[in-house]
Amino acid sequence: MESAANLIKQLNRTDETSRIEVKEGRKVDRSVLETVCAFANEPGLGGGYILLGVKMTGLSLFPDYEATGVADTDKLQSDLASQCASVFNQPIRPDIRIEEVSGNLVMSVYVQELPEGAKPLYFRNEGLPKGAYRRIGPTDQRCTEDDLQLFYNSQETFDSQVVNGSSLGDLDENAIDFYRSLRARVNPAAEELTYDDQELLQSLNCITRKGGDWVLTYAGLLLFGSRKAQRRLVPMVRVDYVRVPGNEWVADPDNRFTTIDMRGSLLLLAQRAYDAVADDLPRGFLLPEGQLQAESLGLPGKVLREAIVNALMHRSYRVHQPIQIIRYSNRIEIKNPGYSLKPTDYLGEPGSRVRNTFIAAVFHETNLAENKGSGIRSMRRLMEGVGMAPPTFESEHAQDQFTARLLLHHFLTREDLEWLQGFAEFGLNDNQKKALIFIREVGAVDNSTYRQLNGCDNMKASMELRDLAVHELVQRKGQGRATYYVPGVQLSAPAAVPGAPVGGQSTQGNGRSTQGNGRSTQANSQTTQATSQTTQGSDQSTESFPALPPDLSGQVSQLGKWKTDQATMENAILALCSWQPQSMEALEYYLQRDRRYLFRKFVQSLLKDNRLKYSIPDMPKHPEQTYKTS
Repeated sequence: MESAANLIKQLNRTDETSRIEVKEGRKVDRSVLETVCAFANEPGLGGGYILLGVKMTGLSLFPDYEATGVADTDKLQSDLASQCASVFNQPIRPDIRIEEVSGNLVMSVYVQELPEGAKPLYFRNEGLPKGAYRRIGPTDQRCTEDDLQLFYNSQETFDSQVVNGSSLGDLDENAIDFYRSLRARVNPAAEELTYDDQELLQSLNCITRKGGDWVLTYAGLLLFGSRKAQRRLVPMVRVDYVRVPGNEWVADPDNRFTTIDMRGSLLLLAQRAYDAVADDLPRGFLLPEGQLQAESLGLPGKVLREAIVNALMHRSYRVHQPIQIIRYSNRIEIKNPGYSLKPTDYLGEPGSRVRNTFIAAVFHETNLAENKGSGIRSMRRLMEGVGMAPPTFESEHAQDQFTARLLLHHFLTREDLEWLQGFAEFGLNDNQKKALIFIREVGAVDNSTYRQLNGCDNMKASMELRDLAVHELVQRKGQGRATYYVPGVQLSAPAAVPGAPVGGQSTQGNGRSTQGNGRSTQANSQTTQATSQTTQGSDQSTESFPALPPDLSGQVSQLGKWKTDQATMENAILALCSWQPQSMEALEYYLQRDRRYLFRKFVQSLLKDNRLKYSIPDMPKHPEQTYKTS
């Protein structure tokens, strides 16, 4: 067991990690027990440390953790030991030690990972999956049905389950014929091609007998079901292709997006979605001297196809939500329900973790997808081959969502280099230059995205981002896994300011207009005149929050100062967000509760249940994010 002093030193180098969590240590509350549960459950983590009596001072630009001490060590130890023995489905015996660091007593708690057969650990009064937690980065996340499958090593996946109310009449013969043609191209001698349709579908586990009748499994309905059947049985399983003018989500309410809704057999849907997006993409060609065949300068078709197929193959079909392909002026974002079963740091490495085994097998056999984990590596290689930014990926376990982002922009072109000359005095390396261009296009960058852009490790990414922050080119927001970087003073300075980028940038209100190589970027910023809120960093004056209407004020005042049941508080949050979009700072002000408590206890579940939604959905961690009712 490591000493508390060494753990604090590590915190100051790396911030909170998957194996170290910091608590102030006033009492053993729910958040401490959630971390105990997460450390005990997380596969392959080997357990983790909780430090009570340590906090981040917040007085410096970067993490600065120090020992502040705990008051009553005996009571704290007794409370933790007794609750760990009683609140879970099985007793947990953490290793608890009291150490003196810088003259203050710190309680160090080591929680071992449970053996495979003993998982999952969960809160006894909540049951599964809601009462179980996993350690995802430096955060504790509620488990989903997919997590339970991981714990129990169940061979039954969702796509193998029977679809009640289905029959052979729900099949699409065109989809079956299309599968046969694709399979024949890969292996004309494949044995299954000699089967009749019923034998073929049975061999693919797409149909099965129930009570003497043939019924479809979810694999059968999704791969070979007709559009009519899918609309009746799985109405939210579709692909929405959304075309948004500009670079941010509905920036102009008078010029809203257009959308194409698509559903049907996944095999046919993959091609249809690809064609819809590819027809919209700008095309450029280069004819090298002495060559007879032109080279495409646009987004490689194989990259787009791989991203769409991955979304269809790996999405969680337990979640009643469509896949969204959002086409902005400068990028494509593909959002599918279901976090990545493979950690984002290992995407592109050999090996694949599959959520829908039978659907994945069919995609593999028809050569629409590979199952060796090399698809993302190929996407990165193809994008770099045409001088474009590599694709970036974001997996949100709490929101149960995965996002693939493809920038439609050639990196480090002559125009980019001219723009970057404005920052020559800072001596930036190529990695940092790429990050500045990415921020200009998207509005923010985090450590994970930085690593994906530049192919570097966590420590190098952290140091280079810190260097950008020291020069005030970026501004750090959040902490731990939620840390991200937005344009800083130097990046947002007008052209007249020394060191400002070529072409200049102007800041008006919360918007930012970037002129450089002919693009206008509003960087996902948002101006909400209705709320008259002024945001500067993360600080916000209470004077900027308008008075509530009488009926809403009465509802909020009835909440009481202390305990409020879940439903009552959720209704109050929904009422506030229905009145007008609310930030977490505003909810904290109106409800008189800590914003972290409100988000973890109420807002997070409302988002997951689709009763709340983001005002800026393409960037959940945006500094000006607000929430509104669905």
